[in-house]
Formats: sequence, structure tokens, C-alpha cells
Amino acid sequence: MSDQAAPPAAPRGMLALLTTAAFVIFAQIFMIAPILPALARDFHTTPSVVGLAVPAYLVPYGAMVLLWGPLSDRWGRRPVILTSLAAFTALAAATPLVSDAPWFILLRLVTALGASGVVPIGLALIGDLVPYQRRGRALGWLFGGMAGGMALGAAGGALGEPFLGWHGLFGTVAAIGLVLLALGTRLIPATPRPAAPPPARMVAAGFASLLHTPRGRRTYGYVLVNAVLHSGIYTWLGVYLHQHFGLDETHIGLALLGYGIPGLLLGPVIGHLADRYGRARIIPLGLAVAAGCAALLAVEPALAAVQAGIITLSLGYDMTQPPLAGIVTDLPGHRGQAMGLNVCTLFIGMGTGSLAFQAILLPAGFPTALGAFAVVALVAAGLAAGLFRRERPAEHPEPAR
Repeated sequence: MSDQAAPPAAPRGMLALLTTAAFVIFAQIFMIAPILPALARDFHTTPSVVGLAVPAYLVPYGAMVLLWGPLSDRWGRRPVILTSLAAFTALAAATPLVSDAPWFILLRLVTALGASGVVPIGLALIGDLVPYQRRGRALGWLFGGMAGGMALGAAGGALGEPFLGWHGLFGTVAAIGLVLLALGTRLIPATPRPAAPPPARMVAAGFASLLHTPRGRRTYGYVLVNAVLHSGIYTWLGVYLHQHFGLDETHIGLALLGYGIPGLLLGPVIGHLADRYGRARIIPLGLAVAAGCAALLAVEPALAAVQAGIITLSLGYDMTQPPLAGIVTDLPGHRGQAMGLNVCTLFIGMGTGSLAFQAILLPAGFPTALGAFAVVALVAAGLAAGLFRRERPAEHPEPAR
């Protein structure tokens, strides 16, 4: 269902580059939380004030993808990816120069606008170049990079700040970004532009058309629900570990490191299984795994069981979000727009999940909050078994139903 005609084969090294870029971008997103005390100390403010840098990044990131997607449909994937990667690198290099919280928050917002074209448009590029029947494995690598970045960012921020300082952490990110940009000029192919790119006035209509079919509605709906579930739980795991086990920031970072292990090691394997056996089986199973992990954490088990639950919770995410993204790349219409809406929905869900856990459920206590999330995940898994029943390899000729 691509709008691209006769795309070139994916060059060797392209997938590795995109996976590494995803790893670095998501690592710098999630390294902020554990270094909030250090930032607050340097900026002479409180962690709650400088903590506004987290939503100041997430919300614009999701919104800006709605622009990057159509631009990549019009101008091509390569210029958008390279422009976004260059902006990310430059803004990361500028971050250590700020001297107060307002400027830091503003720069994080601008960095989100610049960086948000790399990973989503990279996913669209994979959709252009890799056949649907083999796309799950490639997407698994990219989502594995994201998961690994989330985990290493949380742990790396906590462990690296005492040695490098937060200035050094951002300097390291910028240096890696510069290397990736140089490699990207060689490894990101110039795919043919569509013969008839959508006029600007038709962009809104294009987003609406993605939700017109039942397949589009249920896929984006589950992207949202899945993001709410996982972000709501993951965002507050640090507080959970501190309250129940008295862990300090370093040990919390090490505990959270396990969250990215399944995606980093098993992402391509899960994607291959989705290609071979169908997303109809993988998606409901992933939601059921998340439900079981939330239920386990709700009973407040021993620390070893909690650490195992964190790792398994990550496995549930890797069994849901990448297969859902694979379906998004196969929706009718312009793929850049489809992936832009996917990432926007994902980040809105991440923010909503964190706020829902905090404002609605957390006052009742962690057992109640986690139990409620477990019930929602289990219901979603049961419904997904019927809603995604057509997402099987043998039934791929009817993708739009």
C-alpha cells in the first residue's frame, strides 16, 4: 500500500544507522528524569520546576511529527531525516550553554521539534523499502533501539551525571549525533518522491482518511491505549522502587535498565514471529503480558520479582507497539502521514498515561493504581483477539478491511 513507485533496495547499514539514532534520541529523552536534582541545583530552582522540561519535550515531539510526515511525503524521506538529525545534533550541543531553568525548558521544547523527524520518518522509510511480509523484523530492530535507549537513558543519566555532569551528558549526545549525521549522508537513500504529493489543503483530509477504515481506527486506538498503559506504569516505577525498597537514584537507574533488555535483544525475533504467524496473535498476547506484570507489581512482591516484572513489562511493550506500527505502515494513503499520526498518538498516550496514573489512580495507592491498569490491559487483550483477527499472513491481501 505504498505511495512510492519502484523504491531502491535498502542499502547495507541503513537499518543499523536508524536503530542507533533511535537509541540515542530516546536515551536523551529518558536521561532527564534521574538528573533533575542536579539540574535543579545548578539552576537554583526545584526539581518540580525543571521537571517541566519532560512534558515540554514529549508534547511538541508528538505534535511536530504531524508536520514532518506530510513533508516527507512531499520532499522525500532522506532530506527530512537528515535535516531533523542535524537540528537534533546542533540543539544538543547548545544545551550545555544554558544557565537557568526557563532557557533549559525552552531548548528542550525546540530540540523536540527538531529531533522528531528522525525516528518516525525512519519507520516510514522502512515501510517504503521493506516488503510487508518481512517488515516486522526490520521494525523490531528500530523499536529495540528505542527500548534500549529508554532503559539506558534512565540508567545512564543516573550513573553518568556524577562523572560527566549534565553538561557532559549532552555533549556526548551531540558528538554521537554528529557521527550519525555524517554516516547518514552516505546510508540514507534518496527514495523517489510520489508522482502526486498531497496538496497542503488536503493534509487534514489525509489524516481523517487514515481513521476512516475500521483497520485504521482500531490500530491507532490500540496505539493510544497501549501507550497509556505502559507510560502510566513505567513513569512511576522510580517512585515505586523508592517507596517500597528505599532505593537511591543509582540503584533505581540500574533496576530500570532491565526495561529495555527484551526489546534490544529480542525485537527482531518478535518482529519475525509477527511476520510469520501474524500480528493477530502477537498483539493480544503482548497486552496480556503487560496485564500480568501490572498485577504482579500490585501485590508488592520481593525486589527480585519486581525486577523480573519490569523486564517482562518491557517484553509486553515490544509485542504490541512494533506490530501495531507495522500495520500503520500498510494503511492506504501516504505513509509519512500515517506514521506521523502514529507517533503523535503514541506520545499523546504517553503523556496521558503518566497524568492518569498520577492524578486519578495514584492517590489511592500503588496497589489500586497498578491493579486498575492490569484490569484495563487484560480487557484490551481480550478485545484485541477479535479486533485484530484478520492480521494474519494468509489474509494480507485484504489489508484495508
